Amino acid sequence: MLRKFIHRVFKRGEHKPLHLPGKADATVLPVAQHGIHREQVSSGARRTCETLQQGGFKAYIVGGAVRDLIAGIHPKDYDVATNATPDQVRNLFRRSRIIGRRFQIVHVMQGGETLEVSTFRGAHTEETLKDEHGRVLRDNVWGSMSDDAARRDFTVNALYYDPSAETVHDYHHGVADLKQKVLRMIGEPKARYREDPVRMLRAVRLSAKLNLELDPAVREPIRAMASLIENVPPARLFDEMLKLLFSGHAVECVKRLRDDGLHHGVLPLLDVILEQPMGEKFVMLALESTDQRVREGKAVSPSYLFATLLWHEVLANWEARKTRGEVAIPALYEAMDEVLDLQAEKLAITRRIAGDIKEIWALQPRFEKRAGKTPYRLLELPRFRAGYDFLCLRAQSGEIDDDIAQWWERFQEADGPAREALLVPDSGPRKRRRRRRSNSKSDGGSGGNGGGNDRQDAHGSTDKEEPASTPGDAPGGE
Repeated sequence: MLRKFIHRVFKRGEHKPLHLPGKADATVLPVAQHGIHREQVSSGARRTCETLQQGGFKAYIVGGAVRDLIAGIHPKDYDVATNATPDQVRNLFRRSRIIGRRFQIVHVMQGGETLEVSTFRGAHTEETLKDEHGRVLRDNVWGSMSDDAARRDFTVNALYYDPSAETVHDYHHGVADLKQKVLRMIGEPKARYREDPVRMLRAVRLSAKLNLELDPAVREPIRAMASLIENVPPARLFDEMLKLLFSGHAVECVKRLRDDGLHHGVLPLLDVILEQPMGEKFVMLALESTDQRVREGKAVSPSYLFATLLWHEVLANWEARKTRGEVAIPALYEAMDEVLDLQAEKLAITRRIAGDIKEIWALQPRFEKRAGKTPYRLLELPRFRAGYDFLCLRAQSGEIDDDIAQWWERFQEADGPAREALLVPDSGPRKRRRRRRSNSKSDGGSGGNGGGNDRQDAHGSTDKEEPASTPGDAPGGE
């Protein structure tokens, strides 16, 4: 508190703002034209802007949060743009840290919120580092507020909201485009796609989320330039895919990806899946369920959703292996690894998420075992619920008999005796047990020690029905 007071009173010289000339004037819209009241903005975003402004800097809530508020959507997070450098921002906030390589930003923690604070970015020049395709590799250059607006991708994202004055600074008529339901690019679309191919995915996601029509100039180059997505780092592509799939409009996004020819660059196997009647139904049911959960504010799992997207490729691979005579369970793990390795070339699926995906897949054949101790063991597994939901999705799509999913629903809800009654008699072949003979003459051949071994065999016979080292018991099948 004392530190903030000193900043307010003395405005120390080391925190002088950057004075950089602008290239264009913004249209400043009052609250009557944009409809955003400061009370709608999170307290953390308001405090961050106030602290920067009290330190002598410009500060605005920017981008998606402003766009969503005008569209009547509650923002998931808030970004702040300022003319303060990252070091200057860091000095103003005790709970903050500088991150990023391509362009440094500051994460400011306000209570339970994390605000992303970035310095106004400068225009690209001939010295901007790019790859052979035109993709910008490094651009740690600061500029004016108008430069920053020109650097943004779409007009609806180039909006700057001042919570103190309740005004929106609009450089490229983004508010009008938002109200007219059209998505326009700032600058020449082909050049902007070369700078960052992810913008093609973002165009699809925003148009689906906000129910916007793509401007013809924005849409026309996408199909021809889709191959540029292959040059995007897998980690960044994975982040963009998560945003798309968890936008609450994943079904519409996937349809638009296919219409615009982008699905090959995003998930190479998605096109194959969507061409399979059973596979498309399965995927769409999963996406509809995810959309509903997002809209209801419920938790969603990347592991579960990616498991559904790739399942039918695993299934086809697994069936092919079994046809060739491979043993079922090892063949399943080989199929899982092959599919995930292929996707790793495009998407940076983390090891943790890949492990969760494999656990969900590995549980599926085990749900068919409804005798002995196996059902009880499955109930204790950490991924049981995710695996069960996956099983229900398979039944709902018609892939398996619905009786299996219904049986597991009853088994979960039943008490001890009722569960015992639900168990299916084990009709599988039993292995012949051999008595171990003792070499000691004093034990009478098959006497006391032999009996002890019989009891141990009987105890282990339960394990023979479902070995404790069955691949599905270990996380990720490892």
